[in-house]
Amino acid sequence: MDAAMTSTTNTACPSCGGPVAEADLFCEACGAELKPGTPAPGTPALDTDTEPTVEITAVGSLEGGPVGPCASCGGTVGADGYCETCGTKAAKPRDHFAEQPAPWVAGVCDRGIRHSRNEDAMALGADAAPGSRALLVVCDGVSSSLDSDVASLAAARAALEVLVADHAHGIGTETSRASAIGARLKAAADAASDAVLDSTSPDSPNPASCTFVAAVIEDGLLVAGNIGDSRAYWFPDGAEPVSLTTDDSWAAELIASGVSREEAESGPHAHAITRWLGKDAPDHTPRTTTLEIEGAGWLLVCSDGLWNYCSEAAPLADLVRQTAADHSGEPRATASALVDWANAQGGQDNITVALARV
Repeated sequence: MDAAMTSTTNTACPSCGGPVAEADLFCEACGAELKPGTPAPGTPALDTDTEPTVEITAVGSLEGGPVGPCASCGGTVGADGYCETCGTKAAKPRDHFAEQPAPWVAGVCDRGIRHSRNEDAMALGADAAPGSRALLVVCDGVSSSLDSDVASLAAARAALEVLVADHAHGIGTETSRASAIGARLKAAADAASDAVLDSTSPDSPNPASCTFVAAVIEDGLLVAGNIGDSRAYWFPDGAEPVSLTTDDSWAAELIASGVSREEAESGPHAHAITRWLGKDAPDHTPRTTTLEIEGAGWLLVCSDGLWNYCSEAAPLADLVRQTAADHSGEPRATASALVDWANAQGGQDNITVALARV
């Protein structure tokens, strides 16, 4: 092959990195559309002039100090974080925040009771039509690492930006569509990893690190991927619940070897993870699961601050369903109540609960 031909054909798919020729319209590996506006044979053309309609909740700056008046007396909060009138220490915006990009998608992230800061983070996006398209990302900072709260928030936001920007449908088949979404999740994990590295000092003795879990719903197809021990579940109405992720942890390895879940998850190394995002991470490729949604249900994406107290899928599904019923099926109120429930159990860790009602 001559040099001119090599230079025009040896390119890579922007979605999955697979080899493609310049004349190709679709990637053979993941089905991503390489030249927007050109439909696959036998499929309707997409309106590529339309920007993605996913809404991202504007949460403002969560990295800064206290904002607004004192919650106790209404007085002014000083630069030191204490009320100048009554002396009460003000809560930081990061301690407890909520997002709701659409009525059917919402999440709540909370510091919990025992921790001094919130190292959990989330970033959510959704189309307005229920069940159409939702993007849920949760990252849990590793407490033993430096600046993990900064890294987790940067990672979640960077991942969501990638998921929102890319809306490849493949070549029209379910298999190619699932491959395209899976490729997006991997690209989102890459972006999250880069964000963590950017948040880490090159000479840090204990570099920042965090877990990663993301779930995408698109018109009846659900794809989830994770690194670490943050989880995603699908709880269909009136059917068996599904755990979409498998933890990267010592506990999960013990369970796989035959140790009971109760013993593995209560042992001294129950929360030691074997994969994570960070400078010293062994690998940051998410393990993905694809599921075709049939009927109504709840998608739950959460940190271990919730599942610590209810690990198995079946009882956790019962908890979510009952909590939702008590709050008229409203996702934000349900997520908030689940956070309250986890705090009532002890709140020993940061808690993040993100929900989508299909």
